[in-house]
Amino acid sequence: MDGELWPRGERRRGGRTGFRPLWLYCLCCSALLFFIVTLQVVVELGQFEKKEVKSEKVKRDGLVVVNQVKETNGLLSIAKKYSDVGIQHPIIVWWSPLTGELGRIGQCGADTCYFTINKTYQNHQMTRAFLFYGTDFQINSLPLPRKHHHDWALFHEESPKNNYKLFHEPAITLFNYTSTFSRNSHMPLTTQYLESIEELKTHKYLIPLSRKNQLREHLAPLAYVQSDCDPPSDRDSYVQELMKYIPVDSYGTCLHNKDLPSHLKDPTSMDDDGLYKILAQYKFILAFENAVCDDYITEKLWRSFKLGVVPVYFGSPSIADWLPSNQSAILVKSFSHPKELAEYILQLDGNDQEYETFLEWKWKGPISNAKLLTAMKERKWGVQDLSQDNYIDAFECLVCNRVWENLRRKEEGLSPIQWQAQANHLSCPEPAAFTFLPSSLGTSVMRELWMPSFHQSKREAAALRRLVELNQNFTTEQFWRMVFKEKL
Repeated sequence: MDGELWPRGERRRGGRTGFRPLWLYCLCCSALLFFIVTLQVVVELGQFEKKEVKSEKVKRDGLVVVNQVKETNGLLSIAKKYSDVGIQHPIIVWWSPLTGELGRIGQCGADTCYFTINKTYQNHQMTRAFLFYGTDFQINSLPLPRKHHHDWALFHEESPKNNYKLFHEPAITLFNYTSTFSRNSHMPLTTQYLESIEELKTHKYLIPLSRKNQLREHLAPLAYVQSDCDPPSDRDSYVQELMKYIPVDSYGTCLHNKDLPSHLKDPTSMDDDGLYKILAQYKFILAFENAVCDDYITEKLWRSFKLGVVPVYFGSPSIADWLPSNQSAILVKSFSHPKELAEYILQLDGNDQEYETFLEWKWKGPISNAKLLTAMKERKWGVQDLSQDNYIDAFECLVCNRVWENLRRKEEGLSPIQWQAQANHLSCPEPAAFTFLPSSLGTSVMRELWMPSFHQSKREAAALRRLVELNQNFTTEQFWRMVFKEKL
């Protein structure tokens, strides 16, 4: 419609009626423009279910804020087009962008917030919180100075290798809200790789034990699929030693000795149905995490359960709290040496009755871990489930709801709740090499990279804390000077 608000015939008629008063002409133009805009709104509204929209104007910090109790997605879309949403709702800025959205009204129950990656909102009078994605957290770009009503929130589902400094108390406690793999965070992501309890119990990929025994003629008892080599957990060193005592089919880049079909060699095929069918043929899978942290559990464990293969697990020290039953996985920490673990696996491989006890929960049920069942039932987000919010939306709403909670408290004359992250919201112990290996065999990366990295990250966390507490912008050079000063 740009430049063509009036049909050509109407413009010609307007030319012939130039004797009419100018005010009448303007009135007609305004009326038609109003009609066109109104028609566009009505058409878009017609695409959505009609619902009552109840708006309540509340005065917050001297500003008028609209609290929309009920809105449909269509109404929110139209509001975004035809109103200045940036000053109608509390503003929450993704400081290290994760969503890529320039601006969006988010409805979180009865609360409404405006989410954006636009950093120019930093000093806007309605800005209330800044969201950070841990992997992309940069020390040379922080929203400083930090005002008393500016909350910081951290979303970080990854292991320490992605940003080690955040895993120390001086850094993690800079944030008001957290969403991490730890059960202690404000929105735990411990089960982020588990779609549902039903996925754990599925029989889609189950292969009868008699068939698996036949397949053992050309398959090793153990499968290993890993292409992220030499991580902080030092898992490759353990598997390398284990291979001396038991056959292991290693399909990934790390310790590779067996090829996948060409169409499955791409790392993006890790969730491919074809790969699942290959791995489901094995009796055991090595499920080794890249870091040893409480509650850090990835798809390596859940995939084994989904396929009906017994996982040999190394990673989270608290893993027993999350297993479907107390007889569902073999825990590496229970064995003093890889040779001892290999002997136990070979024993199970030759004893069908004992092996089947590890899959009884899947064949017959039920899942006996009440903690796991409760965590999944109470989870406010879904994984690959379009009927639920994803965990990023849930995180945004966690912050939005708490911002509004404090706005309401202020209106009632109450002090705001001071939310504060704790050290156990994101914490991992110092990485350690396996003691059974000589320092010259497989542990050089651990000793030369991950251990020094851990200690330097502690100094980085302390320096970051001190500079942020000065509440003014600082340069990368100032940060590193502080880091090396801490070392001295």
